[in-house]
Amino acid sequence: MEFAKFVVSPDVTVLQAMDAINRNGRGIVYVCDAQKRLLGCVTDGDVRRHILQNLPLSAPVRDAMNPEPKSLSVDRAASAHEFMLERHITSVPLLDRHGCLAGVDFLNAQQVHKPEHLDLPVVIMAGGKGTRLYPYTKVLPKPLIPVGDKTIIELIMEKFESFGCDRFNVIVNYKRNIIKSFFMDSEQAHRVTFTDEYEFMGTGGGLRLLEGQYDGTFFMTNCDVLLEEDYGEIVRYHRAQHNILTMVCAMKNVSIPYGTVELHEDGSVARLTEKPSFSFLTNTGIYLIEPKFLEYIPKDQFIHITDVITRCIEAGEHVGAYPVGEQAWMDMGELQELEKMRKRLTDDG
Repeated sequence: MEFAKFVVSPDVTVLQAMDAINRNGRGIVYVCDAQKRLLGCVTDGDVRRHILQNLPLSAPVRDAMNPEPKSLSVDRAASAHEFMLERHITSVPLLDRHGCLAGVDFLNAQQVHKPEHLDLPVVIMAGGKGTRLYPYTKVLPKPLIPVGDKTIIELIMEKFESFGCDRFNVIVNYKRNIIKSFFMDSEQAHRVTFTDEYEFMGTGGGLRLLEGQYDGTFFMTNCDVLLEEDYGEIVRYHRAQHNILTMVCAMKNVSIPYGTVELHEDGSVARLTEKPSFSFLTNTGIYLIEPKFLEYIPKDQFIHITDVITRCIEAGEHVGAYPVGEQAWMDMGELQELEKMRKRLTDDG
């Protein structure tokens, strides 16, 4: 296997290491010096912890790396799979006698960690008009738009089902009868219930309709997003932090294609920056929620969930963010993003 894509220099930033992790699709990179001596490793979990400590992504990768990764001598490569299974890891660097990286061996994550059976209910917000997806949504409700050979809502459900979450409550409004008819003939029919939203109430107002239905943690997701992430890790983080709500956030990096100019108050030039880049966390539209959160939603009132979250924060409730890499999140809320999702799922499949 060509392993260059799994190697970064100790001089790169955490952001550059995160980009490399996203590109290689294995959740890890190894930090090596110019002679390929192994210095450490960085996983997507290491990057997540770095972000949650509010440390800059411009920091050198050595600030986030594990300096003592498990490794194996290259002459023991034949036992690499057994080595990984015993240690519950999905990759191992193979080193020569000088401690230099000579290869990397991998297991599929499923061979090491079977997906957990979380058995948490899932609320899917499926009542919107999907105006950004016209002309598709003039004919079909957004949840039934095909992405490959399945609808987006089926793909969302399948992902949750892989973690043992197979009880779905779908909040419907626009073209609700089409959605209900679809599931009457579907394999998921016995696992899906519907909540009718007769007025457009926003993502927060619609959620208030579920008050009293849950006595424990539940997932909530928009009906136009897919997440390639370990849902069990999200649940563990949510519970360890005692959050009333945890929002899954994707790290985005945006490059400005122009030089920017900053001015002093008198109009003179203070600083020039050539094609700067900015990193930020964006809300993916996927949440873990405690029932108490619903108490902050006003009855019979249009309100977005983001405004409800602000109310919780102002009341002193603990709201958390669970960062994921940009490539872990797919959004089809706009036509251009829909085509990107279709292409990516086709390429991956």
